[in-house]
Amino acid sequence: MRDVDPESDGESPYECFECGNIIIAEDAPGQCPDCSGPMRNRLTPLE
Repeated sequence: MRDVDPESDGESPYECFECGNIIIAEDAPGQCPDCSGPMRNRLTPLE
């Protein structure tokens, strides 16, 4: 498993903790466009 460099170039998948919506973005979205819930980078392992 590898850590994701938050400054890396390229697109990453982000998932909403509330509704499960997945979007692909270059920059970390602050909140879900559908429900305004918190987003997480899917490439970063959960602890």
